[in-house]
Amino acid sequence: MKHSALALALALTVSLSAQDKPRIFVTDSDSWQASGGFGGGGVNGVGASSGSMSGGARPQTAEIMKTFGEKCPNVTVSINRDRADYIVILQHEGGKEWFQRDNKLALFNREGDMIQSTSTRKLGNAVKEACSQIASQEARRRD
Repeated sequence: MKHSALALALALTVSLSAQDKPRIFVTDSDSWQASGGFGGGGVNGVGASSGSMSGGARPQTAEIMKTFGEKCPNVTVSINRDRADYIVILQHEGGKEWFQRDNKLALFNREGDMIQSTSTRKLGNAVKEACSQIASQEARRRD
């Protein structure tokens, strides 16, 4: 009996602490990547060439949600846009070498006003910046 009461109290505490956290909604991220190449060569005036091209959408939404869960424990990621305190748009740029890619992030408050816009090389850094901005906004709101 004591164990079930303790488990219930712990579950209630976890539930209440999740409700105290600001909620974020991560929008769909349809990042695109394209790659390809063309080559040719020949011997004695006879040439041969070939090429290929590939590309398409590389959705990053689940990865962004996972990264928020890991790097930003002071927020709750929600699938319910109507209950969110903040909306995050994060687009991962593809089609470039890894050192040239950017993660573009825009953060909006409940009223739809943009409160942050940034670009970073690493997804984790973009999430940390958004997390810091959310913490700052929440501190101002409580004061």
